[in-house]
Parts: sequence; C-alpha cells; structure tokens
Amino acid sequence: MRNIVLVLCLVLVTTLTAQNTYSIRGVVKDFKNGETLLGATVLIKGTSNGAITNAYGFYSLTAQEGHYTLVVSYMGYKEVEKEIILSKDQVIDFEIEELSEQLDEIVIIAEEAEHVNIAKPQMGVSKIKAATIKQMPAVLGEVDVIKSIQMLPGVTNNGEGTAGFNVRGGAVDQNLVLLDEAIIYNTSHFFGFFSVFNTDVIKDVKLYKGDIPAKFGGRVSSVLDVHQKDGNSKKFTATGGVGLISSRLAIEAPLFEDKGSFLIAGRSSYAHLFMKTIEDLKDDKVSFYDLNLKANYAINKNNRIYLSGYFGRDKFDLSNIVENEYGNASGNLRWNHVFNDKLFSNLSLIYSKYDYRFVLSFAELDWIADIKNYNLKYDFGYYVNDKLKIDFGVSGIFHNLNPGEVKPTSETSPINYLKLDQKRAFESGLYASAEHKLTNKLTASYGLRYSRFNRLGGQYVTDYLDDKPVVYNSTLGIYERGEAIGETFYKKNESIKTFNNLEPRLGLSYQLNSSESIKANYTRSSQYMHLLSNTSAVTPVDVWTPSGKYIKPQLSNQYALGYYKNFKDNIFSIELESYYKTIDNRIDYIDGSDLIGTNTIETEILNGEARAYGVELLLRKNKGRFTGWFGYTWSKSEQRTLGGDAGGPGINNGKWYNTPYDRTHDFSVTGSYKLNNKWRFSANAVYQTGRPVTYPDGQYEYEGLSIASYSDRNESRLPAYHRLDLSATFKPNNKPSRRWKGEWVFGIYNVYNRKNAASITFEENQDTGQNEATRTAIFGIIPSITYNFKF
Repeated sequence: MRNIVLVLCLVLVTTLTAQNTYSIRGVVKDFKNGETLLGATVLIKGTSNGAITNAYGFYSLTAQEGHYTLVVSYMGYKEVEKEIILSKDQVIDFEIEELSEQLDEIVIIAEEAEHVNIAKPQMGVSKIKAATIKQMPAVLGEVDVIKSIQMLPGVTNNGEGTAGFNVRGGAVDQNLVLLDEAIIYNTSHFFGFFSVFNTDVIKDVKLYKGDIPAKFGGRVSSVLDVHQKDGNSKKFTATGGVGLISSRLAIEAPLFEDKGSFLIAGRSSYAHLFMKTIEDLKDDKVSFYDLNLKANYAINKNNRIYLSGYFGRDKFDLSNIVENEYGNASGNLRWNHVFNDKLFSNLSLIYSKYDYRFVLSFAELDWIADIKNYNLKYDFGYYVNDKLKIDFGVSGIFHNLNPGEVKPTSETSPINYLKLDQKRAFESGLYASAEHKLTNKLTASYGLRYSRFNRLGGQYVTDYLDDKPVVYNSTLGIYERGEAIGETFYKKNESIKTFNNLEPRLGLSYQLNSSESIKANYTRSSQYMHLLSNTSAVTPVDVWTPSGKYIKPQLSNQYALGYYKNFKDNIFSIELESYYKTIDNRIDYIDGSDLIGTNTIETEILNGEARAYGVELLLRKNKGRFTGWFGYTWSKSEQRTLGGDAGGPGINNGKWYNTPYDRTHDFSVTGSYKLNNKWRFSANAVYQTGRPVTYPDGQYEYEGLSIASYSDRNESRLPAYHRLDLSATFKPNNKPSRRWKGEWVFGIYNVYNRKNAASITFEENQDTGQNEATRTAIFGIIPSITYNFKF
C-alpha cells in the first residue's frame, strides 16, 4: 500500500509541474433524447490519448497545447469529429446520433457487443444494452435482464423458472445486485418467471464476474450493476407493451425548461384473470406489479441532482389456504459535482428494503420479516492525465434485519406470538484504485479496499458450553446443537463482534498488437451478509443473517488469465478466460438443519470452504445482418466442511463434494438476424450439465417403517438441462417520420417441449409397494405474443 501511495504522489507532482498542459472535459449524450451515454470513447485522433465516459456520461482528457481533432465513438452511434485549438482548459459536450439501419447496408451493429477493449485491464466484465435484451426470446413473452445474462459464459440458472443466477460456481447470495446503486435482495417476480428489472427503463447492465472494482464490496462472486434511464430531456415519449401475462407503460419528458427530465414506469400482471376460467385454479391468485421512478435536475454546469426509486410487489393466494406476499423497495438521492476539469464526484444517500409475509390459514399463523439498508457513499474520479485515472471513495451501510415475527390469526390458534431477535450491523468501506497506462503496450489497474463490519448489540446472545454451538455425537454419528449455558445481553451501542479486512485488486493487460492482448487479474473480496437456505434457488422466505460471534465472513481469492482478440475489422471478437477461486468460511448445514423460526441459527451450521475453477470461451459476431454470440464454459465448483471446533468427521466425512451450482459443461448460443426493415428473427439455445442432488441409495425396515438411506451429498445429478427458444419481431410500419411506432413479437419458449427436471422425488407406491421416482417439471413449450409500442 505504501508503494502505491508513493507512485500516486510522484505522478501527481509530475502532473502539477508539467508546462503548457490543458484539460478538456464534458458530457456525451444521445442526440435524440438527451440520455447520457456510459462507456463512450473520446479520443484525440492519431494518438492513444483518450477517455471513457463514466456512469453519468462524464469524460476528462489532458493534453499539451496544440491543434487536435477529437473523435467521439460509441457502439451503434455515428462517429463524431471536432477540431479544437487547445490553449486553455475547455468544456466540450457532445450529442451523437444513432446509426440508421438501412436495408442495403450490411454494417448493422449489435447493440450490446462492444468489441473487446484490448487495452483495458478489466477481465470478466460483460455489458448488455436494453435493446439487445429486448431482441432475445423470453418466457411468457417478457424480456428479462436475468435470463439474458444467463446466456453468458460462467453464468448459470438455478433451475427452470427462477430469477436467481450463479456466477463461476458461486451461490446466489454471493452476487451483489444493484439497481441505481440500491441493493436488491430478491430479483424474482412471479416465482422466478420474471425479474424485477423492467427493460423499458434500463439504460445499462454490467456484470462483473471476477474483476470486481474496488468501489464495490460485500460480495465474493459477482456484481450486477444496473442503471435506469435518466428520462428524455428533449420531448415527451411513452413506451410500453401488452402481453399475455402482463402489460407495462413508461413515460419520459423534460422538466424545468429542459434543465432536467423525469421517468415513470409501471408494470402489472393479470394472470389471475385467466386463472378464474380454469376450474382447478379459479380460487387461486397470482400477481405482481412494480413501479420505477427517476428525475434529475441540472442546478448549473457543475452540479446535477438525481432522485430515483423502485417499488415492487408479488402476491400469491392458494385457495385462501396459503397467502404469500413479498417485494423490494428502494430510493436513491444523488448529487453529481464537477470540482474542476479533473475531479468528478458522486454523493449518494440510498435506502433499500426487502420484506415478505406468509399467512397459513390452516395453522392460523401470520409470519412477517424484512431487511432494511441505509447507505451513504461518496465516490470520486480524478483524471490525472492521459495515462492515469484514480477512483477513490468511502461508504457506510447500516443493516437492520427482522428475521421474523409470528402472530396467531385467531383466538383459537395453537400458535404463540414469537418475535425473533432483531439483528443490527454497520458495514463500512474505504477504497482507492487506479487505471495506469505504464507503456504503450502495458496497462495496469490496481487498488485496495478496506472493509470493516461491526455486528451491533441490542439483543441477547446465547452462550454455549465450551463455546461450541454445534457438537458431534460420536455415539449416534451425527451433529447436534450445543448445550446452552446462558445468555449475554449487548446494549445497542455495544459491539458483539468486529471484523476488518484488506481487499487488494490487481489487473494487467499487455497488447500483443493493436487487435490482440493477454490479461491477468487477482481479486480479493469479503462478504459479511449470508443467505441461509437449504434450496439452490431464491425463495421468498430466504433468511439473511450477518456475520457475528459464531458466523465468520466469507473471504474470496480469485485468479484469472485471459486472451482477447478482435479480427476482420472488429466484425468478430474472441474472449478466452480461465479462473481459479477459493472461498473461506462458506456456510454449510448439518443434516436435518432447521433454518426457520430460530434465534440460534449458529446451532444449524458449520463453517466450510469452497473452490471453483474453469475455462470460459465467448465468440461474438458484432456486425452484419446476423449478430450474436456463442459461449462455452467448462467448470468445477466444490465445497468441503471439516468438523473444526465441533469435532467429528465434518459434512460428507470431510470430503470435497459438488456444490448445488456445479455445472461441468455449459453451452449457450444467441443470435439475431435482420431480414429486412420489417422482420427480425432471434434464437437462444442452452445446454447445461444437470444440477447436483442427493438421492436415496437404499432403505431399511425399522419397527414396521421403511426408512431411506442417502448417498453422499450431491453425489448424483438431475438430467441435463437444455432448450431452444425462437422469436420473430414484425414492424408493420417502420417509417422514421411516423410518431407512433409499434411492433409484434411472436415467441416460442422451449420449442421442442423439453421437460427439464426441476426435481426428482422418491416414494413408495401404496398399491404395488415398489419405490418410484417422480420427475417434476415447471413447464414445457410456451408460445407468446406481445405488442410493443412507442410514441
């Protein structure tokens, strides 16, 4: 760390003493709607001196006095050149136009596919635009961010119809999901058929699979960073769609005499109306809705404020027997400030909440739980010169968790009122990172994050004999709950446990030539919040718990090496990456663990370790009437849990075993073909090795009862998962001058009606006495039709 500081100070001194050096800064926007463009390139022609716009479209360049030509480029947009005389610091904003896709032009550019940035040291980063997501076939006709990223190498699904995802063999809770910087804990709508992301309001989606920037903390597998549009600052527009299951509408317009803009969007399902026509489902109700809001206002050239929010809700009622309701809510108030030509800042005050409720009429029980976050963060970007950019900042998150409150719903209910202990914690972080062009061929990114987690009091904590919440019973050969010997009360201003971690990151990119490079990366990260779940998919009743006296934070080290190449004038690109990842203190569950409704969750778990490694290949076609990509991943994901302080052989006799997220082979192909100005055809194809499961391998009789015995954990697998999706988009009138623009999207999900197994259960046939396996599939072939419009 000391050496990094010395290097940065030396560079700063050199910069300050440079003579006749001036800066150019500004913002790059879309000409049509005024939307700022993230990731646009501003380059001094004939040199390697350039900058990439940040999340707010801001760029900054430094060059010596002289006459230059600035070139602004962005995938899918016309390139713009501007002559300048640099004799003083300047502010130059750009508005660039989208490329028109004429039928006689073969050069149609894939919306998502920025060709590989050979020079940048970032690895394992995937970017997808909303326009690309909308072209991909989707279940029930609803396009989806989560389903789209599952088509990328290293990303797999949790099973049919789920909205969660796994990255490089990691668990669902190891992904940090952000919507305009606010944490989203459950990305699922409609039991996983849809996600919470409405593509009509999404501007940019970035998935960091391994090379996680130092500004992000709190998760050890990946970061899914989703940004909403700012809103059209030029004119009033409306977009929407009507489908078989849901409809949506988004409205954008200028504010305050073009000094700002706003966006408001809503989406709602009406599946319950169709269910009333089906005799077996007429008493059931399934629905969801969500609302997206965003507004911004330019106080002056150097200051802009943003206010964004999200609110979503799901409701499920099974014949008035079981009622379930869950949802996310978030809000973010941001202030962008430009100090000078080199220093940019973003101050954010963020709130997020996830809550769920269960009502069981037959048990006369009402269960509610929630998790709330209050987050303050201040990020800075310092554009030192054309060779060095520094990011630094600080953040603090207050976590407030209500694991559950159980209420009887009637005076005759056998349920007693129970409120589990509320859990509180404060997580803070301090980071600095740099992207540094060391030579014409070698570029480095390096940084350090310091994280601190303080598990706060305000509750009783159980004390155990010999400080062991779990003990091994050698007579029975099982793990049992430890013996409680008392409780210790911690006041709200007291700390139960404090953790500190340093998280270094290092990346290198070496250009073999102008279109080819090799890259290497190391990332260390820590995670203090844990999802407690015995299932491999996200469910509404998943319990989150913070690290504390008995639960350690997860610590990850990931190493990656890659080869990258653009060829045939950037029409094609190839990315080949290998990785090796270790995770310490990964939670594992003892046999027969009970995770619901307990204040002593530490008696159900042991601390283990995990490892994952693999090779990923991504081949893209970026230009032409046909665009798309092919992805393949070979990988392994394993876990091991020794007995530790609890003694005994550990889980699975202390042997490595497959995690539920292990997929040896994962193939994915997605493509889009533009036939003419009216018709576009798209397809997805997926093949994955079946998910690991534990099957019974025998049975024995005990006092007249047939009892199953089981194999080692996750020793078996479900059948392989595969499917093919097709869609066709028809635009009846595609004239640019027409204000109302509509299109019909016809889709078929799972074309050949593959019955992919969500689970396989075993039971004894009461008539024959034979053991039988029952295969459960969520759904087969699903046709859909959606009408989308914009005016």
